[in-house]
Amino acid sequence: MTEREKMEQGAWYDPGADRELREARRRAADLAFVYNQTQPSDRDRQGELLRELFGHVGDHASVLAPLQVDYGYNVSLGDRSFINHGAYLMDCAPITIGNDVFIGPNLGAYTAQHPLVAEERNLGVERALPITIEDDCWLGGDVKIMPGVTIGRGCVIGAGSIVTRDVPAGHLAVGAPCRVVRAITDEDRIGL
Repeated sequence: MTEREKMEQGAWYDPGADRELREARRRAADLAFVYNQTQPSDRDRQGELLRELFGHVGDHASVLAPLQVDYGYNVSLGDRSFINHGAYLMDCAPITIGNDVFIGPNLGAYTAQHPLVAEERNLGVERALPITIEDDCWLGGDVKIMPGVTIGRGCVIGAGSIVTRDVPAGHLAVGAPCRVVRAITDEDRIGL
C-alpha cells in the first residue's frame, strides 16, 4: 500500500517518504502562492485558481487571501460559502465545508494527528481524520478545528473556540475547548 493510500484510509503514513505526496504539496503551495498574489479585484482569475486548487468549489463561493493548504484537492467548498482572510486548511484528509457557511478570519482546520510517544513521533508519521462543517454554519474569527470533528448544520461557533469534539446540529458552542452552550431557537430571531 502506498503512503497516499494509507493517508486516504486514515492509517498511519509517512508524508515525507512518498514522492507523489511531496509533489502534491509543492503544487498546492505554488497554487496558493499565486492565489495569494492575485489582485482581489481579479475575481475571475481567483475563481480559476481556487477551482484548480480545491477538489470542489460551489457557485458563488469566496475565499479571501491569504490562504494556505497542504494538498488542496481534499477541500470541498459549498455554494455561497465564505472564508475570510488567513485560513489554513490542513487537508491531509477531506475537509468538507457545506453550503451557506460563513467563516471568520484565521480559521485553522487541522486533519493531521501525530503520535503521542516521542520516539514514534520522531519517525515522521502521521494520520489524518476528516473535518466536516455542514450547511448554514457560522464560525467566528480564530476558530481551530481538530481532526475528525463534524460541526452540525446551522451551528454557530464562537470566536477563539478550539473545537475538539463534534457539535450537534443547531447549537451555539464556544470556548477552549469548545463546549455546547445551548440550542439555537426561534427566540434568537432578529425579525427580518
